[in-house]
Amino acid sequence: MRRREFITLLGGAAAAPVIARAQQRKPMRRIGVLVGIAADDAIAQARNAAFLQRLAQLGWTVGQNVQIDNRWSAGNLNEIRKHAAELVALAPEVILASGSATAGPLLETTRSVPIVFAIVPDPVGAGFVDSLQRPGGNATGFTTFEYGIGAKWLELLKEIAPGATRAAVIRDPTITTGIGQWGAIQSVAPSFGMQVIPVNVRDAGEIERAVTGFAQASNGGLIVTGSGLAVTHRDLIVALAARHKLPAIYYERGFLAAGGLVSYGPDFLDQYRHAAGYVDRILKGEKPADLPVQAPTKYELVINLKTAKALDLEIPPTLLARADEVIE
Repeated sequence: MRRREFITLLGGAAAAPVIARAQQRKPMRRIGVLVGIAADDAIAQARNAAFLQRLAQLGWTVGQNVQIDNRWSAGNLNEIRKHAAELVALAPEVILASGSATAGPLLETTRSVPIVFAIVPDPVGAGFVDSLQRPGGNATGFTTFEYGIGAKWLELLKEIAPGATRAAVIRDPTITTGIGQWGAIQSVAPSFGMQVIPVNVRDAGEIERAVTGFAQASNGGLIVTGSGLAVTHRDLIVALAARHKLPAIYYERGFLAAGGLVSYGPDFLDQYRHAAGYVDRILKGEKPADLPVQAPTKYELVINLKTAKALDLEIPPTLLARADEVIE
């Protein structure tokens, strides 16, 4: 055998395993994630962990077969819009949107990149999808509750504080969710003999001034509706409720970990697990338009007895019996 042919043969033999490995290596898939909460927030961390855990169960390992580009924002709408544009420019195959405050800017930025949203109360009313059963566009996902849940929050407030005649309703007026939740609560307030006053969550100073002013009169309570800004200002809201001895109803269990009194709503972590399932299906070729928007099937009532004691409140035994969880 000639020397040149021998060298060529050796080179080809050495390259064969490398070529085989390259052929076996699957392409890296790309997911974007846009969250309207700060990255170091405990609630944001728990939701992200639930999403990643379910992805792993479905066979997606970060750094091996999937790359995830995360963008976080502490409720700042300008930041959210900027991050939405950044994520779309990265050309991911699908984007997870956390809440109405992120889904809206993403859909303003792209009508082609698939979007899976979680924790969106009214995706049809917000214009994110055509209908729950047939989303019709590039977005689908998981809705948390209908605005009518506001009646349940008022009912709970009256149960734990029968003498309450006034409620400050903390909401984000810049998103359709905040407007819708406020409107629903306002419409049923007379049937509960309640006067309701909106409190905006644009910044900490505004919240503190409004709640402090509200607390100057007696027989008051708080209802905290869903928004990324409510989570951002969670510790302040819970502290103000404690300082002014205001019984408060929250839309999510995460507020009770910070010392909140009562929460009633769906399991938000479960939303992220289901969202991972939709992301998986889209990566495998399904289209958002063909995946129906899903609503939660179970709502959780959680009561913090330690906080009730600090507020000198006695929780009715009938309410305790209905609770899914009691924190002591």
